[in-house]
Amino acid sequence: MTKGRLEAFSDGVIAIIITIMVLEFKVPRGAEIASLRPLIPVLLAYILSFVFVGIYWNNHHHLLQAARTINGRILWANSHLLLWLSLVPFVTSWLGQNLFAPWPVALYGIVLLLSGVAYYVLAQTLVVHHGKDSALAVALGRDVKGKTSVALYTLAVPLAFVDARISCLIYVGVTLMWLIPDSRIEETLQK
Repeated sequence: MTKGRLEAFSDGVIAIIITIMVLEFKVPRGAEIASLRPLIPVLLAYILSFVFVGIYWNNHHHLLQAARTINGRILWANSHLLLWLSLVPFVTSWLGQNLFAPWPVALYGIVLLLSGVAYYVLAQTLVVHHGKDSALAVALGRDVKGKTSVALYTLAVPLAFVDARISCLIYVGVTLMWLIPDSRIEETLQK
């Protein structure tokens, strides 16, 4: 089957996720600039999550660009990814309301971790469908960056109960690592 509906559905879900996150901002009662101060943690959590979701959207786009067709397993693997991404607004809000509190930081990390695992499952499902010699398989290679991200999230979750600031720094670090565009798929498709 063709991939157009899968791409359109995923784009729509991701757009809704970002919209829900921004709706979490509550307008302060005061008209002074100081009345915005309580929103700083919420804004920081929002920016981190917006970039996180944007990275997934970007990589999802590239991943499906390399796919020729899809099947039912790919549809389910994609839904699995969207499930975890759809929880980002909730954990972002909780984190923003309770910055550096262990449980919100840990749950935020669990959602990041499970999103990473789900993306890996989707990528591997696509590779199985297209073959280990496909352009997609060649482009993904050993996926060191993806596996490193999952390992760092796995480390960060329990660290939230030791020092939540370290976990938050790891989340920011992984996000910064992915801000450098991953051009493996584009380069492989251009060859």
